Amino acid sequence: MVTRDEPWPHGTPCWIDLGVDDVGAARLFYEGLFGWQITEGPPEAGGYLMCLKEGRPAAGLGPKMSVEQPSMWSTYLAVSDADETLAKVIENGGQVLLAAMDVMEFGRMGIAADPAGAVFGVWQARSMPGVGIANAPGAFIWSENMSRDWQANKAFYAAVIGFEYNDMSGDGFDYATLRVNGADVGGIGSISADSPDDTPASWVTYFAVDDADESVDRVVKLGGAVIRAPWDTPFGRMAIVSDVAGATFSLMSTPAEGYDAATDSATDEASTSG
Repeated sequence: MVTRDEPWPHGTPCWIDLGVDDVGAARLFYEGLFGWQITEGPPEAGGYLMCLKEGRPAAGLGPKMSVEQPSMWSTYLAVSDADETLAKVIENGGQVLLAAMDVMEFGRMGIAADPAGAVFGVWQARSMPGVGIANAPGAFIWSENMSRDWQANKAFYAAVIGFEYNDMSGDGFDYATLRVNGADVGGIGSISADSPDDTPASWVTYFAVDDADESVDRVVKLGGAVIRAPWDTPFGRMAIVSDVAGATFSLMSTPAEGYDAATDSATDEASTSG
């Protein structure tokens, strides 16, 4: 488990939130799935809710910004200057969907899309660093960018964020970890060739769980759906699911012993590198 009260290092996936039509239904789903304590913000927060795990910020939940957008989890990257980062997005072939804006005293944010179309946020922390807990059951553990042109996206994020990469590709797959100050903080890869043609580029959010199979069963009982049943990987047992609004996310239960995968040690290192 990692806890943090200071801003995350520049480039680190530092916050996640969910935009949905029915906030109440989503609230019940995630309280039941992860045991979150979900609190309402002030009136000026526009219905945005804070999701707490062990009393620490774990995620955000609120209404979608527009009726046209799908219900989805968003990843925010920590940046030292939101305006400067968004200018680099445009310079390097991306799009700015929401210009930099102040979020009360908490920080400054913006929303962008990379050249492949994957949407992400940037977060310049002030009083709100981002997630205060990670790598614990019911908390954020990993985020990865998946597209059909990972080389172009690697070049984009290197120019915009300053990522370095640790290539982990093998036969039939392209994948690298995102490196910040020598630590792996996320991933970037190619959408598999056997995925449906309409699979969009996206940032994928992973949550840690004690037991992937039990958590998948709970997802279904709470009204969600299974996109891919649990399978074993060197980094833990994973599954892909969707919530009551259709927003997809991944679950990961880590091995009980000898666990030193990037998804644990990397975020641990990043939490002390700033």
